[in-house]
Amino acid sequence: MKKSFWMLVSLVLVLSMLLTACGTKGASDEVTLKFFHKWPEPEQLEYYNYVIAEFQKTHPNIKVEMEAASDEAYKDKIRILMSSGEVPDIYFSWAGEFSWKFARAGQALDITDALMNSDWKDKIVLSAVEPYKVDGKIYGVPMRINAKFMVYNKDIFAQNNLTPPTTWDEFLAVSKTLQDAGVTPIGFGNEFPWASAHYVGDFNAKLVEGSVLKADYLLTAEPDKLFTDPGYVEALNRFKMLGDLGYFNDGANGISHSNARSSFMAGKVGMFYCELEEFVTINEEFQNFGFFQLPGGTGGAGDQKLLTGAPDGFMIYGKTEHPAEAIEFLKFLTSPEMGKEYVKSLGIPSAAVGAVTADNALPSVVEGLNAINSASGMALWMDTDMNIKIVEVYLPGMQALLNGTKTPEQVMQEVHDIAVTVQAELKQ
Repeated sequence: MKKSFWMLVSLVLVLSMLLTACGTKGASDEVTLKFFHKWPEPEQLEYYNYVIAEFQKTHPNIKVEMEAASDEAYKDKIRILMSSGEVPDIYFSWAGEFSWKFARAGQALDITDALMNSDWKDKIVLSAVEPYKVDGKIYGVPMRINAKFMVYNKDIFAQNNLTPPTTWDEFLAVSKTLQDAGVTPIGFGNEFPWASAHYVGDFNAKLVEGSVLKADYLLTAEPDKLFTDPGYVEALNRFKMLGDLGYFNDGANGISHSNARSSFMAGKVGMFYCELEEFVTINEEFQNFGFFQLPGGTGGAGDQKLLTGAPDGFMIYGKTEHPAEAIEFLKFLTSPEMGKEYVKSLGIPSAAVGAVTADNALPSVVEGLNAINSASGMALWMDTDMNIKIVEVYLPGMQALLNGTKTPEQVMQEVHDIAVTVQAELKQ
């Protein structure tokens, strides 16, 4: 009898311990995800707060803490976080080399199985996933699709009997006509030289043969060949020409991109090179604008039908303590439902399938997205598509061109030299 009694007591104790353990486990299942992106603007934060609130309705055990910093500040901070090991669970990354270096360093989670072996793959524009691949594995998911277009003031063009140019020579002729009419042809703000990189990157893609460009950007070319193709000098010559001829506004290196955009919206300049996502901002103050692709030139060895641009998206930290929860949030964030709300709220093309429609987007945005789909491919943002040490030489060189303190040949010699150095460092 005593033996049976003590066996019963032991069983009760074991059951009690199991119940306690289950209760403890339930509490520990509540996790916090840190989420970091590059859009601190109020309307952007409002959207992401909406997404987080909607996600937590069905995932009450997952808390999402958000932080945001603007472009330049974001680039600096994410590098600091990576070097310190205090990386957010989910973080923004531009496509191309900017994301690939994280993947190579183990700082991004391989999400190939999670994406391709579920219905997630049917809800994302898979062509926009390609720039987040390394060695066939997927490390990022696109949030939006973006590209660069030259917008123009239809009123000014009509007053001067102009039509959108389709060749480089026509583009120069249009600029000259506007200048002769007393109109600044192109609004340009190069305070942060990523703006010049979008011009030069586009020229590079159209003037340098694709395999050569890729080998240079990825530093796989022979050291003595790195960035020596004459197309690179010609690209800088074209960029410099726009400044030398007075087709850019004065003092471009001291003006921000947003200020240059404001000049276009105020009708002070004829054209402005901007991203598709900026169409909504422009439309708020000035509706009578059109757009065209920045024309390529004659005799270029590259692809004249490429558009400069890229998807923007998110990656998951390779050492996150909560991979399943991070994947769940990222899947929700990039879903068609949230994508439609993204387009409706911000006017920016989402990378979710079916998210952009005539009902929730400006006609110009729909037309721009169609142009992206019709392009032969995307020339990724130059400043995020090559090693940062090369970027830190290349971009200031573009500012120096506008100032007249360096020649295209001098800039490309400096780019070649730093590329050789970086290539050797990577091989060590």
